Amino acid sequence: MTAETGRLRELVDLAHEGSSERRRDLLRGLTDAFFSRDAHAPAEMALFDQVLGQLAGEMEVAVRAELSGRLSARRDAPAGVLRRLAGDQIEVARPVLTGAASLSESDLIVVARSQGQAHLQAISQRPRLSSAVSDVIVERGDEETLSVLIGNDGADLSREAQERLVDKAENSPRLQEGLVNRRSLPVDLLNEIYFVAEARIREQILARNASIDPAELERALENGRKRLAAQDGALPADYAQAEADVQRMAAKDELGPRALAAMLRGRQTTRFLVALAHLANIDFHTARRIVERRELDALAVICKAAGFEASLFLTFAVLILDSDGDAMAKARQYGQLYNDLPLEVAQRTIRFWQIRRRTGDVAAA
Repeated sequence: MTAETGRLRELVDLAHEGSSERRRDLLRGLTDAFFSRDAHAPAEMALFDQVLGQLAGEMEVAVRAELSGRLSARRDAPAGVLRRLAGDQIEVARPVLTGAASLSESDLIVVARSQGQAHLQAISQRPRLSSAVSDVIVERGDEETLSVLIGNDGADLSREAQERLVDKAENSPRLQEGLVNRRSLPVDLLNEIYFVAEARIREQILARNASIDPAELERALENGRKRLAAQDGALPADYAQAEADVQRMAAKDELGPRALAAMLRGRQTTRFLVALAHLANIDFHTARRIVERRELDALAVICKAAGFEASLFLTFAVLILDSDGDAMAKARQYGQLYNDLPLEVAQRTIRFWQIRRRTGDVAAA
C-alpha cells in the first residue's frame, strides 16, 4: 500500500464523521489531495470516486458546484463523481456538462434524455459534440437550446438532424438566421429555408448561392433529391384538368408568358400555377406556395431564371397583389429587385427549387 493510498483510507474512515462542517472540510481536503498529483493509481482513483461521490451527495449546492468546477478541468476526473454531478441541478451540472472531457458520449446522452433545457443548453456548448448527442438535443430541444447548438461549430450534426432543424426553423427567424450562418449547412437545405425566411435572411441565402462551387452544387442537388415534397399538401381538385389543358397548349406551341398573364387575369389559378411550373421547370407545390403567400421576391427569381421580361413580372406582381390597395407601388419595388437580381444567382437558386419538381412528381403519383 502506498502512502497516498494509506492516507486516502484514513480519509474514507473520516467520511463517517457526523459534523456537516467537518464533512465539508473533508470533501475539500479530498479534492486538494486529488489535485496534488497529476496521476493516480487505479486503486486510488476508485477510492476518490467512492468517497467524493458519497460526500458530494450530502453537501449543499454551493459546495457541489465548487467541486464540479474544479473537477471539470481534469481529464482524469473520477467517472462516477462526474456522472453524479452531470445529473445534478444545473448550477452544479453546468461546469462538467460544458467542459469535462472525460464525460463519455453515453454519459451525455443519458443526461440529454433525462434532464431539462438548461442541461441541454450546457451540453450544446461543449467544444466537441458527437452527432449521436446532437441528435438527442435536436429531438428534445426548444428554440433557445437549438439556437445554442446551431451556433456551435464544434457540434457535429447528422444529415437527418439538419433536416429536422430546417423543419423546426419554419416559424423561427432566430433558428433560420442561425442555420444560414452555419457554414457547414448543406446548400440544398439552405435553400429550403428560403421559402420560410424573412427578406434579410433571403438576401443572405442568395449571396451564399452566388459563391457556391459548381461541384458542391451538384453534390447538394443529389442530396436534395432525397427530400420529397409530400408535405407541401394535396393537389387541388382541378389539377388533372389544368395539367391536361397546359400540356395541350404546350403541344400546340400556345403556352407562353403572355398566356400565363391571361390565365391570372381570368382567375384560372390552378392552370396558371401548372403553366408557371411547366415554363419555369419547378414543381406545382413550389409555384403554389409562392403565389398563395405572395412571395414576390421568389417569383422574381423564377421569372428572371426563366427569361421572362421585367414587364411581364410586373404584370404578375400587380395581379397577385390585386386586393392590396398599394399594389402598384409594391410591384414597382419588386420590379427593382428583379432588375437588380443577377441572372446567374437566379439560375443557381432555382436549381434547388427544381429538385422539388423531380420529387414532387413522385409524391403526387
